[in-house]
Amino acid sequence: MLLGLALAGAPVKPGSDQKVVFEVRPGQGAAAIAAELQRQGLIRDRLEFRVLSGLLGWSGRLKSGRYELGPGQSTWSILRKIVRGEVILIPLTVPEGFTLSQIKDLLVEKGWATPESFDRALRELDAAGELPFIPADRSKLIQPYEGVLFPSTYYFESTATPEIILRTMARTTAEVFGPQLQARAREIGLTPWQVLTLASIIEKEAATAQERPLISSVYHNRLRIGMALESCPTVLYAIGKPFGSKLLYSDLAVDSPYNTYKYPGLPPGPIASPGLACIQAALYPADTDYYYFVSRNDGTNEFSRTFEEHQRAVLKYQGGSR
Repeated sequence: MLLGLALAGAPVKPGSDQKVVFEVRPGQGAAAIAAELQRQGLIRDRLEFRVLSGLLGWSGRLKSGRYELGPGQSTWSILRKIVRGEVILIPLTVPEGFTLSQIKDLLVEKGWATPESFDRALRELDAAGELPFIPADRSKLIQPYEGVLFPSTYYFESTATPEIILRTMARTTAEVFGPQLQARAREIGLTPWQVLTLASIIEKEAATAQERPLISSVYHNRLRIGMALESCPTVLYAIGKPFGSKLLYSDLAVDSPYNTYKYPGLPPGPIASPGLACIQAALYPADTDYYYFVSRNDGTNEFSRTFEEHQRAVLKYQGGSR
């Protein structure tokens, strides 16, 4: 019987690769769907669609959403696609190292959210306890939700709300930073929030994958002896300058807990959304005795063990500037 059903409902235009977007509205029944499919020339006979869905017990399992369908598909294949919920998915790529502000701008630009709906969704997710690792004391945080939305490529239905999108990103952070990585964080004496914070700094400092563990080792070495991290991106974040901007000596005087030239230890929270590679680098630094690094101006850094070595490297690559 199933074979007979599968052969039923010949395509309106056999061999056609034409495609249209067909929407099944929430609550729409088999009869209404069949009538609309026939009206748009996607099936030959709406009664056949209804009989097939009824015989298979699928009439109540037709899922709403937007589908890519064509007259070259049989009634059976169209019905099966709608039952399976094989809706059109739109990619959303959030690059590693994006700040919360950049993520917000991206969603607004792509039409996924308005500034107001983005902010509201974050507040509601926060109130529901769905944003992971944020500490109870947020008094020193510039942006309490920074760093908890995982950067990746996602696929959403066109009807996805800001709540759905941000919940998915937050849950991905919790899944990526799962029990194994949390155990490693405890092993090195850091909380997940502190690891995300360090990883976000590495994200902004490392130009190559090979240097991530090396940069991490510099910061771990400094943290161990109570030495200031002296990370330029943390100061840029504190004063609201774009990453990559020239840092002035006057900028270093800003009185902010994110000023890692002024205050030793990690800043209160992440300065961006780190990717998995930087989270792993923060958790597994290279075993070095480096305490300094300076850009060679070619996308790599020169690492030094002593201040004297570092000063020579600064003079060589930066002409003596900081």
